[in-house]
Amino acid sequence: MNIKNETQQTLFKFSGLTDDKDIIPFLFTLFLLVYMVTICGNVGMMAIVHISPSLHTPMYYFLSYLSMVDLFYSSVITPKMLSDLLSEEKAISFVGCALQFYFYVSLASTEVFILSSMSYDRYVAVCHPLHYISVMTKNKCAGLVHLAFSASFVHSSAQTSCLFSLKYCRSNLIDHFYCDISPLMRLSCSKTETCNFITLFFVCFCTLTSLTTILVSYACIIVSILRMKSASGRWKAFSTCSSHLTCASIFYATVFFTYLHPSSSVQETRDKVASVLYSVVIPMLNPLIYSLRNQEVKRVVQLLQKCQSKYT
Repeated sequence: MNIKNETQQTLFKFSGLTDDKDIIPFLFTLFLLVYMVTICGNVGMMAIVHISPSLHTPMYYFLSYLSMVDLFYSSVITPKMLSDLLSEEKAISFVGCALQFYFYVSLASTEVFILSSMSYDRYVAVCHPLHYISVMTKNKCAGLVHLAFSASFVHSSAQTSCLFSLKYCRSNLIDHFYCDISPLMRLSCSKTETCNFITLFFVCFCTLTSLTTILVSYACIIVSILRMKSASGRWKAFSTCSSHLTCASIFYATVFFTYLHPSSSVQETRDKVASVLYSVVIPMLNPLIYSLRNQEVKRVVQLLQKCQSKYT
């Protein structure tokens, strides 16, 4: 009678981003710079929205929370990744892996819901401008943000408890640079059908709910813009949505590229590249996109620079 070794793993090891030691110094420097820009960009965006009365509007209220989520979302992954680039072990405890996965999923889901809330805000602004103030009240905006965080942490709790209740008695090597569901599933010696179903349900619910909201909102926005007679009016309406549309498109494109394809060794290498984009690079890009493409933010930044130059 064969007896399987069912000793539960207490420690995982990451394969990391690369085995090529020659490019590790370059990658460490690059991602350290990206992380520093991420911190400065998102903290700066939150500070600008907080101190500028002209930005105390629903759109920037959501943007400040998006910046906060991006800051924490990147911090769940990037510091450990940077540490592992300089380490031979690349180890993480079972509990540490569970915590990293929990906050990674919850913050990623929160970002998805906030992006959908922002699309609804743009829909009201473009399609119902006369009722914008009465529709997008402070209570409604706070309620949408609260709903985004609540739904995301419920999703993350269910998925994390399911994934980390499995037995991990095979190899402890995670073929990734952080704790993600697919490489962890491959290490489990338990039946994963229930966990797969729970994951599929919550991922489909979060993705379809938010993506449907964004697509319907922008379909209505496009129809409304096309009905405008003034070219300047059409451009102004589109410009108010362009920053959000760019951020949402980049985020969803990288997520779909990573998860919606058959598994293969070549694709797993590409997955790491895509994962770097949406977990490390995109949190840096979002505040930069809003800073460069949004005229109101530009004006506030220029005003703050002028004020600073007067006192120096």
